[in-house]
Amino acid sequence: MKKLLLINSSLNGAQGHSWQLADKFVKQLAASTDISVSVRDLDGESLPHLGGSEMAAWMTPAEERSQEQQALAALSDGLIAELQDNDIIVIGMPMYNFGVPSVFKSWIDRVARAGMTFRYTENGPVGLVQNKKVYVVAARGGVYQGTPKDSQTQYLNDVLAFMGMTDVEFVYAEGLNMGPEAANKGFAQADEKISELIEKMVA
Repeated sequence: MKKLLLINSSLNGAQGHSWQLADKFVKQLAASTDISVSVRDLDGESLPHLGGSEMAAWMTPAEERSQEQQALAALSDGLIAELQDNDIIVIGMPMYNFGVPSVFKSWIDRVARAGMTFRYTENGPVGLVQNKKVYVVAARGGVYQGTPKDSQTQYLNDVLAFMGMTDVEFVYAEGLNMGPEAANKGFAQADEKISELIEKMVA
């Protein structure tokens, strides 16, 4: 049985469009194939921004860490272990001010660790998170896909590939704040893409 991790970062929780679409994707996939699902709600957990003390704890050899450093390092260690333990990663991704939510960046800052999820070599960095399938379910108020303003897609592709996750597909729901007609079109396009991806996965 494959294991799926759903990562949500919407400030609106279960009312957020990205949350609802990602949840729909996962539920339809679970109804079509045998998978186990775990969920991480980054905003609901109030994942804090990375600080210097926490990073210093990572740099300290495990046997030399104080109790405080052990607790600080345990957060990142647990998130990395969770990421490595799952075969499929589904990311519910709203767009805030042309970027990713700050809680998602906090997650990235903890899972992108040298020696843990990537390493530097003479030929550049090598990702250590291998054999993952990643789906990004992106919900946006405007229409940005394929335009210079879509810095989010490039960033996600780059940072995930940096850790070794190069098999990434996107589901876009755009124009959701541009009136009912545009929103309906955006949801319909997302639903069509979800169905297409699930059909391909279970074939």
